[in-house]
Amino acid sequence: MSTPEDEERLSPLAQRWPRASKFLLSGCAATVAELATFPLDLTKTRLQIQGEAALARLGDGARESAPYRGMVRTALGIVQEEGFLKLWQGVTPAIYRHIVYSGGRMVTYEHLREVVFGKSEDKHYPLWKSVIGGMMAGVVGQFLANPTDLVKVQMQMEGKRKLEGKPLRFRGVHHAFAKILAEGGIRGLWAGWVPNIQRAALVNMGDLTTYDTVKHYLVLNTPLEDNIMTHGLSSLCSGLVASILGTPADVIKSRIMNQPRDKQGRGLLYKSSTDCLTQAVQGEGFMSLYKGFLPSWLRMTPWSLVFWLTYEKIREMSGVSPF
Repeated sequence: MSTPEDEERLSPLAQRWPRASKFLLSGCAATVAELATFPLDLTKTRLQIQGEAALARLGDGARESAPYRGMVRTALGIVQEEGFLKLWQGVTPAIYRHIVYSGGRMVTYEHLREVVFGKSEDKHYPLWKSVIGGMMAGVVGQFLANPTDLVKVQMQMEGKRKLEGKPLRFRGVHHAFAKILAEGGIRGLWAGWVPNIQRAALVNMGDLTTYDTVKHYLVLNTPLEDNIMTHGLSSLCSGLVASILGTPADVIKSRIMNQPRDKQGRGLLYKSSTDCLTQAVQGEGFMSLYKGFLPSWLRMTPWSLVFWLTYEKIREMSGVSPF
């Protein structure tokens, strides 16, 4: 007769370590989605950095020498001026970031949903609980992943620096980590963490909350079942809402993380996310907060679609219950 210890040892990995399994599965799904949509993320970041009014204070001529270009012209410019593969410049730290970020946010959200807040007896999960859970999950995931996000943003701008005749700052991902750590210390690795988690809270309120709410509404109130059609419709909705809520915070985050810094790791352009927001609106207008919205939306929607379809499928294949 088998003992409880034998049964536990023979049980699937997903049952023995459910949180670790969900962390790994979400990391795999995020890697697939990141590789498929990264060129749009690079284009979005370049658009958000262009035309910074604050650069004028440093006498930087880049703002005048690089005229503002739209999404298509920016993407074509990267291909023509830097090479096709440069569309994936910075993809390695982006994958590192999403393994940590997606794993952290998914495990946190499900823990809050299943253990802390709990569903009602009819499997209904109130919207206000989902909103709080989504924002808290985004904060946790993004704080853990901030160093990798910082490296990703700075490496995405290396091609632009080369075209402007400036020396490249990093030889690779590990050199970037080491240099940022040497120049700014541990604090430097968390540069921009405040606007970063603000953005993550808004994006996950749009992504996790919308996906979870729409999916369970469709399953409980329409003839649709918990299948690929329901997952696809829910992910399309979540990608749109996440882009609308997250783009302004994303602009602020990209600018703070890419700004030059002194030896103590303090930014030379912006004192805080509020200061960056104020300078952007006053110097460039309110719509500057939505620079890069089109590539952000075009990326967020397929990213969300690929991520959720992949995540739900590998959960099914691994014997884990649907999200």
